[in-house]
Amino acid sequence: MRRALRRARDGVALDATEAEILLTARGSDLDDLLTSAARVRDQGLAAAGRPGVVTYSRKVFIPLTRLCRDRCHYCTFATTPNRLESLYLTPDEVLAIAQQGAALGCKEALFTLGDRPEERWPQAREWLDAHGYDSTLAYVRAMAILVLERTGLLPHLNPGVMSWAELQRLKPVAPSMGMMLETTSRRLYEDPHGAHYGSPDKDPAVRLRVLEDAGRSNVPFTTGILIGIGETLAERVESIFAIRKVARAYNGVQEVIVQNFRAKPDTAMARMADAEIDDLAATVAVSRLLLGPSVRIQAPPNLIGEEYALLLRAGIDDWGGVSPLTPDHVNPERPWPQIDELAAHSAENGFRLVERLTVYPPYVRAGEPWLDPRILPHVTALADPATGLAREGVEPQGIAWQVPDDAWRAELSVGRIDLHTAIDTSGRTSDRRADFDSVYGDWDAVRAEVARTSAPVRLDADVAAALRAAERAVQDNNGVGLSDADALALLHADGAELDAVAALADDLRRDVVGDEVTYIVNRNINFTNVCYTGCRFCAFAQRRTDADAYTLSLDEIGRRAEEAWALGATEVCMQGGIHPDLPGTAYFDIAAEVKRRTPDMHVHAFSPMEVVNGAARTGLSIRDWLAKAKESGLGTIPGTAAEILDDDVRWLLTKGKLPASTWIEVVTTAHELGIRSSSTMMYGHVDNPAHWLGHFRTLARIQDRTGGFTEFVGLPFIHTNAPIYLAGVARPGPTMRENRVVHAMARILLHGRIDNIQCSWVKLGIDGSRVLLRGGVNDLGGTLMEETISRMAGSQHGSAKTVAQLEEIVSALPGRTVRQRDTTYGPVSEERHAAARAYTGVLPSLAG
Repeated sequence: MRRALRRARDGVALDATEAEILLTARGSDLDDLLTSAARVRDQGLAAAGRPGVVTYSRKVFIPLTRLCRDRCHYCTFATTPNRLESLYLTPDEVLAIAQQGAALGCKEALFTLGDRPEERWPQAREWLDAHGYDSTLAYVRAMAILVLERTGLLPHLNPGVMSWAELQRLKPVAPSMGMMLETTSRRLYEDPHGAHYGSPDKDPAVRLRVLEDAGRSNVPFTTGILIGIGETLAERVESIFAIRKVARAYNGVQEVIVQNFRAKPDTAMARMADAEIDDLAATVAVSRLLLGPSVRIQAPPNLIGEEYALLLRAGIDDWGGVSPLTPDHVNPERPWPQIDELAAHSAENGFRLVERLTVYPPYVRAGEPWLDPRILPHVTALADPATGLAREGVEPQGIAWQVPDDAWRAELSVGRIDLHTAIDTSGRTSDRRADFDSVYGDWDAVRAEVARTSAPVRLDADVAAALRAAERAVQDNNGVGLSDADALALLHADGAELDAVAALADDLRRDVVGDEVTYIVNRNINFTNVCYTGCRFCAFAQRRTDADAYTLSLDEIGRRAEEAWALGATEVCMQGGIHPDLPGTAYFDIAAEVKRRTPDMHVHAFSPMEVVNGAARTGLSIRDWLAKAKESGLGTIPGTAAEILDDDVRWLLTKGKLPASTWIEVVTTAHELGIRSSSTMMYGHVDNPAHWLGHFRTLARIQDRTGGFTEFVGLPFIHTNAPIYLAGVARPGPTMRENRVVHAMARILLHGRIDNIQCSWVKLGIDGSRVLLRGGVNDLGGTLMEETISRMAGSQHGSAKTVAQLEEIVSALPGRTVRQRDTTYGPVSEERHAAARAYTGVLPSLAG
């Protein structure tokens, strides 16, 4: 104990054993511990510019439904349908609570409810169906909008476990959300006598995934631990460390609640002793020491009796939400203290009580990407611009939640709209965006994860035997039949063995598609590069205020499509950043505009990430959004945003992009609707051959199910300006050996499923493309006409090719012929071919 206390006094980082010891501090040892914790808290308040200030949020509590699919042994909030007069609050009831709260000066509407009640209670499903909602979360979203528009109160959503996609749907309607981690103890979840037994949403792994997804999605998030529910001290410490890991990785944990268990009648844990107040104080203090000065820590004031001084000494800096109107529906037997009383207790201990908003000041001041533009006006109306705290003397007023979608149509192109050509002359303004140090999360945490997940695997494998196995597998028309061990041996091949793998792949290519090398005449139109997703590999994304940022108008997109048609194009490939101002219907407008101006142009557009973004912003399901996009003119989708379909790698490459399961859902749904797609893999960064193999297996399973992939495209990582490389985390792109083996093994492993294997000339150059065309590749991709994404990353191979230049690449390969194709590898008319051959590589709009 003495050693741990001394290390706490000296500000030395504590390990788990020391933290566990400090949790047992009592008497003078506890006093010593609290002094160290208070000092750390005070340092954080001084650094935040508000020394001696403790905060609270004036709120109303909106218990949207008390139904829940979980069976937590301590809970009196959740109940059964037969005990409720109404299964859900009606919109009028929600609005009445919010309006009364606004009249009393509240600024927060805390939505609390049980987890997914419709999955346990048929009555809940019937209620939702009768009222036109596909889920409880859809109803939460609608009620949050109602409160915003009619009262101006800021929703804080506590709907329990949410998926990544659900977080995307809810972020535009709430400046903050929350979910208590409670504990990482699997024992309490799996043991029949544990507090969380029979509660699927209390799986610690699931709850940690929610915290991580919230961080990836730039959602200011509240979480915390519940102490005294049967966890061991070691498990309690583990929970605090788990929260710290997420907080450091994503900077999105806005506050941590340390809540003490209080037994309630008529529950399975009614006879269990309450958590002791000294235990709570020690836990708050240890949390403060482990989480550091910048994390806000609160203890609910209605659960601590009169021990305000003790908790302030322990290192809290926030009292949480306090309501002058509604009870704490989770702890109804414990009334809130009056706000004047709370202020007095704070003042007695040297602190000034100041009101904050539901979203904490750092996120208020930062704005994007933490606050969606649709919620930003509501926050700005209530926030003090200097401090980010609540503005004094202001009353909430209802504000329209979203500007009309057609406002985007009228915008002129803005920013550096010549980047598609200037990238080849003057280049980019700088090698990184202005918020490099913050937008991608914590680089040290990324480095640690790379060391854990991406270490190369040494093999002592017989490549010759693996080659024989591959030959047998492809003879059976079944590349998937190759074992993982043999596939990994081939993926590590080098020298003469690699030559043999490439030869096998090229023989397969000849058997399947012949000696034709195909290409498409197309134009890339990247309609905006404004994006806050935080992909660590992407050098294309910019903040709206960065020098290289741009957004094309609808008219300009249409004009570029018309120009492409005149030059022989049969396809426009359109993708863009996840611009915070872009409505979900903008994608429909873009597709429709291209079809209006060029009716016969094929629209190959919108990555799975853009599909999810559009669905989230419109409130449509992925299926319904894709169906609407197809009606608007969408023909196929690019299978980009795949990177590596392994979440261990994905979460290193990107802070906030969609998880692998959602990518798969989008692509398979598109295929089911008759919208085919390409498939891709970006490699050569923090990955290894085992990740490539898993990716190929996933693509093969999808193709077996849907048959919707038109091709596989290997995408070598371009490192030069990639943030993850500039931060010293990723390696400098793949070697030529890796390029050869990835494309050759794509041919072998996808044999019998995906016939067309494409290489990217813009990433590989002429010589690199020729090498791969001798090793299983049969397609060169497109003329592009303009290319910004790879060039912004540092590719040195230009941004456009003419038909003659593509033919020249193939001319050096004896026996190979060239054919212009359409998007799905069919023939093109002679008129299109003639128009394409006339294209000289100079866009008429730039000819001067």
